[in-house]
Amino acid sequence: MSMHQRPALTRGILDVRADASDPKAAVAALNQAWEAFKSSHADEVKALKKGQEDVVKTAEVDKINAAVDALHKVVDDQAAQITALKVGGGGSEGPVDAEYSTAFKAWFKRETVSAALTKGTDAEGGFLAPVEWDRTITNKLVEVSPMRQIAGVQEISGSGFRKLYNLGGFGSGWVGETAARPMTSTGTLAPLDFITGELYANPAASQQLLDDAQVDLEEWIANEVETEFARQEGIAFVAGDGVNKPRGFLTYATGGSAANVHPAGAIPTTVAGSATAITADNMLDLIYALPQSMSQNARFVMNRNVLAAARKLKDTTGAYLWQPSVQAGEPSQLLGYPVTEMAAMPNPAVNAYPVAFGDFKRGYLIVDRFGIRVLRDAYTNKPFVHFYTTKRVGGGVIDPNALRVLRMAAA
Repeated sequence: MSMHQRPALTRGILDVRADASDPKAAVAALNQAWEAFKSSHADEVKALKKGQEDVVKTAEVDKINAAVDALHKVVDDQAAQITALKVGGGGSEGPVDAEYSTAFKAWFKRETVSAALTKGTDAEGGFLAPVEWDRTITNKLVEVSPMRQIAGVQEISGSGFRKLYNLGGFGSGWVGETAARPMTSTGTLAPLDFITGELYANPAASQQLLDDAQVDLEEWIANEVETEFARQEGIAFVAGDGVNKPRGFLTYATGGSAANVHPAGAIPTTVAGSATAITADNMLDLIYALPQSMSQNARFVMNRNVLAAARKLKDTTGAYLWQPSVQAGEPSQLLGYPVTEMAAMPNPAVNAYPVAFGDFKRGYLIVDRFGIRVLRDAYTNKPFVHFYTTKRVGGGVIDPNALRVLRMAAA
């Protein structure tokens, strides 16, 4: 949804609209739509209890729910943009190296390589992108990729990142003032490597367009790269198999393909009583399965379909578990914890993992190899010029104890 698109909801005389450029208006519209949803949903439930299914009322609830979805996305997008500004410093800095950046712009159009373009040494035309161009793509990835908003990020200059884990075994003892101090047992350390895979995009433009374009070609190529990179990352951070790509956090869950990979063990799972339906008790079980020390910055992660179902869940007093955002830039909450919508999360199904909960900043690490490289290829596909853009990124669970996953029942 663009920044100026207006999601709308109509319910009788109720007409809720929100300008995405106005955070306060978006939050107010979301809360207004939520109140309308609760009222209509309550009427629908009463009718169903009486055995009087109201098709019109059900359609009305679905319509309002869709509007809440749209408004919820506006508020979440605003929160993501605020996060990206914090990460990228607001984008207010000028070019770090103006001379190099000017040469880079000329090279994009005409493959003009001046003496200033010395930061790339590839004889075939591959060059490290300027810092501000690199930052632009990074900011866009933070906005679009949910995991980049909530996980830890480590920038490296080598081929990978290694973390050592203490598996315990250190001994100790009580001694008197003058008693001997014999050597105690030493703990065991185990390494875990985070290896980067190569992520690429290969957009193209005709040479005539490059010759005549009056638009910002850097912005165009950055948008193309961001779209492709964000799509690939979104899948890999959740369910990637670790082969030339990050290993997704769901694969570390008990029963997952990487359950035995981490030295600290697998991510514990809470098994639902149904293979298809998620209940309020399942959400509570997830919360209390996480150690209290890990819960301060915890959040729920699920896709849009699961979020729509969770929005209808109530506690024993009839209060809804989901609550809309009350402040611009802040996510909505479920049982008092933030909710991050992640498209790559699965739907409820036999043995599926549709909901995760925990402190993702402590639980999952994204490893970025510093620098984006661009290869200008004007020969492979004449008359098009390809801008083969690569970035090396890896990822994996760094602390399985900080995360919990809901597993649906077996058939």
